[in-house]
Amino acid sequence: MVTHKTADAPWWKGATIYQIYPRSFQDSNGDGIGDLPGITARLEHVAKLGVDAIWISPFFTSPMRDFGYDIADYCDIDPIFGTLADFDALVARAHELGLKVTIDQVYAHVSDLHPWFTQSRQSAANPRADWFVWADPKADGTPPSNWQSVFGGPAWTWDARRRQYYMHQFLSSQPQLNVHNPAVQDALLNVMRFWLDRGVDGFRLDALNHAMHDPELRDNPPAPDDGSVRTRPFDYQIKRYSQSHPGVVPFIERIRALCDDYGAIFTVAEVGGSFADQEMKAYTAGETRLNSAYGFTFLYADALTPALVAETVERWPDEPGVGWPSWAFENHDAPRALSRWCRPVDRPAFARTKMMLLACLRGNIILYQGEELGITQVDIPFDRLQDPEAIANWPLTLSRDGARTPMPWATDRREAGFTDAEPWLPLGEDNLARAVDRQEGDEGSLLNFTRAMLAIRNAHASLRRGALDLLVVGDACLAFRRRMGSESLLSCFNLSGEAIDWPAAIT
Repeated sequence: MVTHKTADAPWWKGATIYQIYPRSFQDSNGDGIGDLPGITARLEHVAKLGVDAIWISPFFTSPMRDFGYDIADYCDIDPIFGTLADFDALVARAHELGLKVTIDQVYAHVSDLHPWFTQSRQSAANPRADWFVWADPKADGTPPSNWQSVFGGPAWTWDARRRQYYMHQFLSSQPQLNVHNPAVQDALLNVMRFWLDRGVDGFRLDALNHAMHDPELRDNPPAPDDGSVRTRPFDYQIKRYSQSHPGVVPFIERIRALCDDYGAIFTVAEVGGSFADQEMKAYTAGETRLNSAYGFTFLYADALTPALVAETVERWPDEPGVGWPSWAFENHDAPRALSRWCRPVDRPAFARTKMMLLACLRGNIILYQGEELGITQVDIPFDRLQDPEAIANWPLTLSRDGARTPMPWATDRREAGFTDAEPWLPLGEDNLARAVDRQEGDEGSLLNFTRAMLAIRNAHASLRRGALDLLVVGDACLAFRRRMGSESLLSCFNLSGEAIDWPAAIT
C-alpha cells in the first residue's frame, strides 16, 4: 500500500497524534502510577496503530495539585515518572519505531513552589518581582478586579509578604506568569530550547490563550444567561480581559522562529473559551505562527450531529492564509465520547462510526489513550476523587478522573496489567473487557478497526491533506467529499442509532 505520510508535505500535516496521560498508561515500578519507562515499554502498541506521533501530558517536577499542570521545574522529570535518562530512552525508542515525540508546555502559570515564584513573592523589588501578575488591592481591600478562576472562586489570592494580590486563573497554587514581560518570554523560550536539544519533535501548548491578561485589569462583563446550569462563578463572566490578550500573537511568533531553527518541529495550541475560533485562526495564520490549534468543540459536545460537524469544518476552509486545524473527540479533560454520544446498546457500532469519521476529517486528528479500545467514562466515587475541580464543585462538575483511568492491557492480570499495586484511580469493571490482549486477536475488534481506518487515512493524500466539500447535512446523515489532485473520496455517515436510506443527493 502506498503511504502519503511524508511524501510531499511536513510530517505533521494531516498527522494522527496519540495522547498519552502518563499517570495512567503503564506503571513499571509497582507504585500504582504510570511512568516514563512504562510508556517506553508500550510504544510498540502505539506504533502498530499507524499513528505519526505521541503527545505526552506533563511529566515535569510538580507537587501534583493539578497533576502535573502545576510545574515546579520545567527542565526536570518528577520522580514519580522517572528521570531525564528515562525520557531520553523514551525519545530514542519512539524514533526507532518511527514515532515523533510531542510534549506539553504550560506557559500560563507555574506551581507556587517554582523558584521563580518563591523569589517573586519575597518583595516588590527583586529580579523576578514582575515575573508574575501582582496588583494592589482596591481601597476597601478587595481584589483589583472581578476576575474569577476556572476552578472556582476569585482569580486573586492575597499575599502578606508583598501586601498585594497575585493572579491565578486555575488553582491558587498556580500563580499566573506575566508573559507580557520579555524576560519571562526569554525564560520560557529557553525551556523550549532545553527540550528541543533533547530531541523532541513538537509541543502542545496548554491553555495558550490564558497566557496574557489585560494590564489595565478591567472587570469582565457578565455573561448572558443561556439557560445552562452554571456551576462556577467563572461561568457568569465573559472572559474579555482576564485572558485572550492580543499580545499572545507576537509571543507565538517568537516560539515559531525558535522552532524553525530546529527544523520540522510541530506546534499546536489548546484554545478554549468564547473566542476560541477567532483565536485559533489568529494563532495559526500565515507562515510565522503556530502550525495548528484545537478547541473544545467536540470535546464538550453532548451529541455528535451532522450539523455540529458541518459547522465546525466549515470554519476551516482550504484557503490561503487560513491555518491548519487539529481535532480531538476525547482527552484527559473531557468525558469519554462513547459515554456522551450514544446509548450503551449502540456503543459497539457507534465507536466504529466515530473512528471512521475522525479518520476522514480535514486536519490533524488526536486519539486519546484507550479510545482505540472503546473505553468509556468511569464513575469515580467521591472518596476516590483526585481531580481538584470535581472535589471543589461536587457533584455538579463531572469529574475529569473518569476519563483518566488506567489503560487495560491484559484481561487476566492484576489491575489489567497496568500495575501490580493499587492503581491511583480504579480501572472500571466495564473497561476490563476491552483490554488490549482481548481485542488483539479479534479481527472484528475496535482496536483492529482503528488500525484499518488509520491505514486508509495514511494511504490517501486526500484524507490527510485534501479539501473537504460538504454534500449532505441531515438530521442523521452526514456526507462530504475529500479531494486532492486527481483523487476524490466520498465519506458518508449515519450518526443516528437507526437505519436510514442512502441519501438521494448522492449518486
